[in-house]
Amino acid sequence: MAAIVWLVAGILLAAAEMLTGNLVLIMLGVAALVTAGVSGATGAPILVDAVVFGVSSIALLALVRPLLLRRYMSPPPHQTGVDALPGKTARVLEAVDEHGGRVKIDGEVWSARPFDASESYAVGVTVYIMRIDGAHVVVWKGP
Repeated sequence: MAAIVWLVAGILLAAAEMLTGNLVLIMLGVAALVTAGVSGATGAPILVDAVVFGVSSIALLALVRPLLLRRYMSPPPHQTGVDALPGKTARVLEAVDEHGGRVKIDGEVWSARPFDASESYAVGVTVYIMRIDGAHVVVWKGP
């Protein structure tokens, strides 16, 4: 009977991990499943089950979780999407001034405004993308 309780607890903890995503509940769920296996195979008393659960929980949280966090929670090695745009160059399609303008970046047309509001850039000028501000790129001609 205790094995069924541990099995249900393990499944519920693993399912609850989907709501948090921090890999703690899944470690506890695996520890509960290990305890269910030991309890079902040996028919051990509840005290032994508690010790098995405690030891396996600590081992999983201290050894396995850090490895998984390093492997799956690290940022990608290179930037993608709009995060990759700062530092790239763009060609001015419509004059860019404090009121706006348009630039072309890798075949895509973006609304743009200058990094320094007192500057303006003529059509055909190559500018550098400083940052993304909403749906606009903030550009600078550079030195």
